[in-house]
Amino acid sequence: GHVHLPAPQNVTLLSKDFDMILTWSPGEGSPPNVTYTVRYESQDRMNKWIKVRHCKNIQRTSCNLTCVLPNFFVKVRARVKAISGQFQSPWVQSQFKEYHLDVELAPPVLNVNVKENLIHVNASFPLATCVESFSWMYDLNLWEAGSEDKKQYEGNFRKKTVTIDTTALQGNYCLSARSSFQSIDFKHSKFSRPVCVLLNHKG
Repeated sequence: GHVHLPAPQNVTLLSKDFDMILTWSPGEGSPPNVTYTVRYESQDRMNKWIKVRHCKNIQRTSCNLTCVLPNFFVKVRARVKAISGQFQSPWVQSQFKEYHLDVELAPPVLNVNVKENLIHVNASFPLATCVESFSWMYDLNLWEAGSEDKKQYEGNFRKKTVTIDTTALQGNYCLSARSSFQSIDFKHSKFSRPVCVLLNHKG
């Protein structure tokens, strides 16, 4: 009879930090030299499984599909099989996901530039080039360290610098931001770790 390799387990299409990634774990009792091959199909062309060039005979247990997706507004799913020598496992499929609806956001990284009476803030996002054109936004909070009272600057376009007049501020102030994106409703990331600056310190 034909010997099957153990099939990959926990096959999951997950959206993480702006990327769509297929992950899996080796089947129980897999040989050490096993490699994996991934394909995907989209709901507008069912039963047409498309090869993923950079995920053919790979040793790692994940495959980034973000920039392979032909359409960010159509659900896709992926499948993976294990290969070792002339043996192959059965294919195992993930569930369907759609990038635009299911995208999970990572907090932006803040770049804070303090001038005499101004703070310039911009946010950088860990985006794949193929999704840069989406209308990513960020919300920025400013507050005095120790205070719960936050001033909010909401809905800033990703590449926009927020300029804050600090003439009236004195002391230790903190800034934090979250990514936001509108699909059907607004999605948000968690807030970034605060960046704190000392303002108008009369030395």
